[in-house]
Amino acid sequence: MQHVIHNPVYAALVTGNSHFSLGNARVKYFEEEMSPFVGIQDGYENGFDELYHLLPLGRKILFASSNPINEPSGWKIRHEIKGLQFVFEGRKELKFTSSSIIHPLNEKHVEEMIALAQLTKPGPFDKRTIEFGSYFGIFDKSKLVAMTGLRLHAEGFLEISAVCTHPDHLGKGYAHQLMSNQVELILQKSLKPFLHVRADNERAISLYQRLGFEESQPMNFYFMQKLP
Repeated sequence: MQHVIHNPVYAALVTGNSHFSLGNARVKYFEEEMSPFVGIQDGYENGFDELYHLLPLGRKILFASSNPINEPSGWKIRHEIKGLQFVFEGRKELKFTSSSIIHPLNEKHVEEMIALAQLTKPGPFDKRTIEFGSYFGIFDKSKLVAMTGLRLHAEGFLEISAVCTHPDHLGKGYAHQLMSNQVELILQKSLKPFLHVRADNERAISLYQRLGFEESQPMNFYFMQKLP
């Protein structure tokens, strides 16, 4: 089944996230305020040319690829992140415990969620990102200090995303509790949890491995902007 998430963004945009999908049969994208991600069908060589004509001048996009790419014509690579994809294999028993400190997040929390994401940089998070669903957080004196949610829903797989904790609250086990909660919710849907992480984020990788995630493949992330 792992081939389904070899090209996770395109797979999500033609399956579980298809109701958010814009574009055509071979190139897909989300509304920018929801996610900058774009997806291109495997083997299609004119994807960036088509995106260039579909998207407005200055539009910023995020492209994920298991293989390195060269800068496409008409686009400027502003930032590249070398990442890894992890899949929950269920080979380690997780002790799921309900926690009274975990609370569902909704639209009234969006400004705090954006601020936390900007501080901790788990990945792009904007005004409509919460529409992916199942966002939960932990508060300290009414201030949001940790959160996580879901994002890409490729057939049979559901991605945990926006895993972040305020620097002043690291080491309290918040990420572990939030991640365990998300894994349990995904398994209850009979889906397989997966996630992406920076290759140099040793702290996060150690947590994911303890929870039962195993490395699946490298994943390169390219933040680009459309040129005139």
